Amino acid sequence: MRAAPAHISFLPNGSHITTQRVQVSFQRKLFSCRAKSDSEIDGSANLKVVSPALLTAEKEEAKAVLTLFLKKQGLSTAIAARTINKSDSFVNHLVLTLHLIHKSRYLVGRELTTLEIRDALNPYLESLFEEHGTHLVHAVENFPNPPIKEKTATTVPVSNSTIDTKKLKAISRVSELDPTGNLRPEILYLIEHGLNLDQIKEITRKFPAFAYYSLEGKIKPVIEFFLDLGVPKSEIPIILYKRPQLCGISLSENLKPTMIFLENLGVDKKKWAKVIYRFPAILTYSKQKVETTINFLYELGLSEERVGKILTRCPNITSYSVEEKLRPTAEYFHSLGVDAAVLLYRCPQTFGLSIEASLKPVTQFFLDRGYSMEDVRTMISRYAALYSFSLADNLEPKWDFFLTMGYSKAELIKFPQYFGYSLEGRIKPRYAIMKKSQVMLLLNQLLTLSESNFDKVVIKKVNKLLLKN
Repeated sequence: MRAAPAHISFLPNGSHITTQRVQVSFQRKLFSCRAKSDSEIDGSANLKVVSPALLTAEKEEAKAVLTLFLKKQGLSTAIAARTINKSDSFVNHLVLTLHLIHKSRYLVGRELTTLEIRDALNPYLESLFEEHGTHLVHAVENFPNPPIKEKTATTVPVSNSTIDTKKLKAISRVSELDPTGNLRPEILYLIEHGLNLDQIKEITRKFPAFAYYSLEGKIKPVIEFFLDLGVPKSEIPIILYKRPQLCGISLSENLKPTMIFLENLGVDKKKWAKVIYRFPAILTYSKQKVETTINFLYELGLSEERVGKILTRCPNITSYSVEEKLRPTAEYFHSLGVDAAVLLYRCPQTFGLSIEASLKPVTQFFLDRGYSMEDVRTMISRYAALYSFSLADNLEPKWDFFLTMGYSKAELIKFPQYFGYSLEGRIKPRYAIMKKSQVMLLLNQLLTLSESNFDKVVIKKVNKLLLKN
């Protein structure tokens, strides 16, 4: 690679590129993309033998892999989208690379899964990044023969026309009718399993490759597998909306091995239906990503049993970045004197909240109302979900009502679960009955007792009061 003395740099948000002239050269072994004859590739990577629908789907998935890779290198979503729009030749090259890597699969007519595409392309992209470094975007955009390019330090406008056109084509495919006037078989199958046409179109807007998944090869096997696991048919639309990529995964080579891997980490195999419904994306995560999270949980001091229960109850914990979310949150709670491991086990959702926007304001809320840090620690230890409540919608209105109830502030230290009950559905009606009866119950008695037991306790206290008088 040859470059002028000026240095090109990518800002973290990807918004500006420094002016310079860059001459990028490609190593032939990595960037050879000349036309190949059938004999040169033994027909195994011949794009002519692949259906147009499959090629379109593979291009969309290759773009998704490339987009995520570029964002991983620090580019903004806008710059990554602009790069994809200008890189049709390179995307075609990625698809050809897939066909060369998996040529035996294409000979027998087997479609690649989403995970296979990702696992094939990511190492290749990593090797290109090692070679070209910060010049990778120029190499990709100008593939295969990049000229000398001049970049000006300015914000780059992003055109979504190409993306919109491809989305429209995919959405249009969903509505296509055959000569007999029927929708495509895979669309009819999805409708049979609870989705309507508008929902299928919305899924396709999010993930255009979904429109090109085959019925027998991808969609049907995955859905029937979920149904066999006990997933209610009514939940299939929700699962597919959350993670349509699931239909691009091979049952035997990806999905089932991933489930066995997660079961070995402690996921309760009897509760897969609930796990999949709560967070279907966990089945598309790499082992490395999941292990990174698990290793951090062990680092906190959580036992294997507790880690398994966390994965089962809150599988989306694996979506939280260890370095950007989990570790800073643990350090914040440690700074308050709270056992972060215990807190995470009891309420893992808390670790998905913003420290600045959610956690610190809740701490300050109680400090501003006269509670000490020791009081706050006690309340968190007794009720880990405390930090998961909205200030405006929950804590503030319930605090205001609490001040009218006649309890001392110490009652909330003893029973912070007060904030977990409905103000209109539980707190106010129970308090009204207690006040009308002219008796006083402990705060936890007021809210935790069942309706029948609550009535019995109130009557008992009323009778005692009458005997005294």
